[in-house]
Amino acid sequence: MRNYAFIGLGSLGMSILERVAETTDRIVVIDKDPILIDRVKDLVRSAFVADVLDSEALERILPEEVDVAIVDLASNIEAALLATHRLRKLGVKEIIVKSESDERSEVLKLVGATRVVNSDREAAARITPLILSSSLYNFMPIGGDLVMAEVLTPAAYVGKTLLESELRRHRGVNVVAVRAENSEVFKNIDRDYKLLDYDHLLVAGKEDDVFAFSDVMTRTEKSGKQRTITTIFKTLFKSVKKRKELP
Repeated sequence: MRNYAFIGLGSLGMSILERVAETTDRIVVIDKDPILIDRVKDLVRSAFVADVLDSEALERILPEEVDVAIVDLASNIEAALLATHRLRKLGVKEIIVKSESDERSEVLKLVGATRVVNSDREAAARITPLILSSSLYNFMPIGGDLVMAEVLTPAAYVGKTLLESELRRHRGVNVVAVRAENSEVFKNIDRDYKLLDYDHLLVAGKEDDVFAFSDVMTRTEKSGKQRTITTIFKTLFKSVKKRKELP
């Protein structure tokens, strides 16, 4: 069975812990708040009150084999970065870290995070497209810039077959399945199926292509990201250096 380590018990860490604890107790928890540790101590195999900024805390506490680590240290980016880096050095293969911004996510990935999660932003990524288009009913990021979505058949394609529509070629989307407006079930379709008014199409493709197909307009802004990442690094190292110089 897999071994789990929870570094910090923020809202994300606590939510995941409660679910993991339903199937296994092979869990180690570290948090500097004794109240949180007392709350979960009966759910896990080991629970410790410790500050991960202590350079030896993780090495001293964690078992030799940890398969998955969840790091949720609220807004303390310095602690999250150091914990992530040390977990990577300890050989933890899967390190999931809570972040609060894209810029911090980039830095966390650089120091070893295998997945960075921002609960609020992930929820927004799912919900925002739905309120921007009257023809988009469900939206699910898959990974990278790939998504799946449930889209009402655009009027321009009603009465055409999939072969005639050439959606993959002209719109960059693949139709996976279809469901009628009064049905809850998606069905496989072949290229000769004629699209009907109010058919709901389950499509997959790049985010921008799916948005365009469902009439969602988007704008991407990337300016300043690299400058912010550099600032975070400088702040982190300045803080670490200052701590070392204290008597």
